Amino acid sequence: MPAERLLYVGIAPRYMANRTSTQNLRKRVLYHYRGNAAGSTLRLTLGCLLGLELRRVGSGRRMTFGKAGEATLSQWMADNARVCWMEQDRPWELESQLISRLDLPLNLDQNRHNAYHSRLKELRAQARQRARDLPIST
Repeated sequence: MPAERLLYVGIAPRYMANRTSTQNLRKRVLYHYRGNAAGSTLRLTLGCLLGLELRRVGSGRRMTFGKAGEATLSQWMADNARVCWMEQDRPWELESQLISRLDLPLNLDQNRHNAYHSRLKELRAQARQRARDLPIST
């Protein structure tokens, strides 16, 4: 078995200027594994890297990989992605430290110093533009 490598750091709850979010880690992890690209930056990134087609859905403002694409992504994550966690009183502080010190190619926020940042940002932007050019998926 190849060595496992940390590629993404996420936190819950998130600290915001005027409050702390109500999300907890369990909800966030479940959403990353079972949700869709509209609500998970990790799913959006992984789906784009896997070449799944992003589509506008519903009213056209949300973008997902569609029912089949999201199912494909969920299965890929079940087969390939692993989660570990640790409890922290102020997880946003640790997140910033880890992103600044480690090579985390799948994180975009706070990670402009990463060599892969501009390529990943462009890949996601291209997927969004292609989705805007396609009809809304039902």
